[in-house]
Amino acid sequence: MTFINGRALHYVFKIPDRKRTMEFFREVLGMKILRHEEFSEGCDAACNGPYDSRWSKTMVGYGSEDTHFVVELTYNYGIHFYEKGNDFISMTIKSSEALDRAKNVNWPILSGNILEAPGGYRFQIIDEPQPIENDPVEKVTLACSNLVKSINYWTGILGLTIFDRTEKTVLVGYSQDGAKLELEDIGGPVNRAKAYGRIAFSCPYNEQELLSEKIKEHKETILTPLISLDTPGKATVRVIILADPDGHEICFVDDESYRKLSQPEPESEKVLDRQIQLDKS
Repeated sequence: MTFINGRALHYVFKIPDRKRTMEFFREVLGMKILRHEEFSEGCDAACNGPYDSRWSKTMVGYGSEDTHFVVELTYNYGIHFYEKGNDFISMTIKSSEALDRAKNVNWPILSGNILEAPGGYRFQIIDEPQPIENDPVEKVTLACSNLVKSINYWTGILGLTIFDRTEKTVLVGYSQDGAKLELEDIGGPVNRAKAYGRIAFSCPYNEQELLSEKIKEHKETILTPLISLDTPGKATVRVIILADPDGHEICFVDDESYRKLSQPEPESEKVLDRQIQLDKS
């Protein structure tokens, strides 16, 4: 089964320092606040990890999620440290402008043009002009313990296409133009620790059940069976949460509802800044 309309949406990070993290994404990477939401309790699909208290979600990126791969930053009030594993390697962004901004604000530029966000998340910056019409985000690189096994899962079951392959890596995605997922064989176990993230894709509503059945058929892991998630005042979205052979969490949302839910909200930046100012945790 191949998802003709499958598309990559975003990657989720748990952030320990919301104020400093937002400075990094806005002032260094140059991303914009697309929308911000506050929640009084944990998510039924564990969107904020294994926590059941107040949290917030902030979507940031270079453009609307309809056309760009973005970042979801989840902040659990009162939690200011997450043990980082070896599961997330980097996100690659084409933007010499980001390097210039980093120099201007004295943000460290590590060897190989690596910028590190609070929490230790690394961003590989390609020193070329940031594209205007295309998405600057090129790929997310995650670790795997067995490249062949990962390829069989991501292409054979989830239906992604291979765009490039080396002895230790494979680049997969749903379209030539969209952001890709790169899997890198690290030659040992993948440790997701406490800071583990989640990658999200969309597919048509009527293909979600087919996906669920295929995962069951192959005896792979479903972390959260098909469930509808409500966001007050916004579209209800149906999701299914999977785990690949190394435990990487994968969210598939129904594309039709998510396009409504994910529209940028101009007032979100003011709301976020106010919440940061009020945060006494």
